Amino acid sequence: MSSDPQDDEALTWAGDPDPVEAPGSKNHQAAPAEPAVAGGWKVVGKPGRIATAPEDNRQGQLSSVALVTYGVLAGTYLLYTIGWLIAAQRTTGAPADIVGGVMFTVGLWFAVLAPALWIAATLWVTRGSSTVRARLLTLAVGVLVLAPWPFIVGAN
Repeated sequence: MSSDPQDDEALTWAGDPDPVEAPGSKNHQAAPAEPAVAGGWKVVGKPGRIATAPEDNRQGQLSSVALVTYGVLAGTYLLYTIGWLIAAQRTTGAPADIVGGVMFTVGLWFAVLAPALWIAATLWVTRGSSTVRARLLTLAVGVLVLAPWPFIVGAN
């Protein structure tokens, strides 16, 4: 079986050394000191060095599961805020005295703001945590604690 040079040419790239010529042989030519580049371009770095990719630093990245879980929890908190807002608007049983009425109204609006405040407090308290687990656990506890029960059960 004879080897046709044109067949072997399809298996090489332009600029590859001839496979017959070994790097230490007499016919082997040394690489030029300055690589040839097109006009207007400048070679940066030492010739012969291969650029390496930076180290894979995934400390700041979230996994897909964590990202989807954050989205589901954020949607739940948004629905809780809407539920508390509807419950606050339907409530008619405010106390008759001025101090009680003000405290009741402030309490209703804090109930509406509670889901957003819980998320903000969770992000602030767990900012130094090295794992996502503590933040997700705290947000999951908030889902249980902050449920808008007056809206869910339909109480006025």
